[in-house]
Amino acid sequence: MKQSLSMILAAVTALLLVACGKPAPIESVESLVANPERLKELRAQCKADHAKVGDAQCNAVAEATRQRFFGSDGPKYTPPSSLPTSPPTASAPAAPSPAPPSAPKE
Repeated sequence: MKQSLSMILAAVTALLLVACGKPAPIESVESLVANPERLKELRAQCKADHAKVGDAQCNAVAEATRQRFFGSDGPKYTPPSSLPTSPPTASAPAAPSPAPPSAPKE
């Protein structure tokens, strides 16, 4: 009995040590931006099984995808060179909309 209890205790200790192991290292956003093939592969893995790949890696994949699409500075907004002074006006009144068809009476 004492021997089986010590074996169970050793097995539980081993399982706890395995469960508390280091998480897999994630690939950085910069490395993914520089390697589009790896980015494509990880995007597919995140889409297929997000929980298995992990939030941290999938967030890095999403950020790398965003940077490759918009560039590292993000989207650029260029306002128009001149703004209109007044809102546009309609030259003719709008035509009335046709009346909806009436339902047949029973």
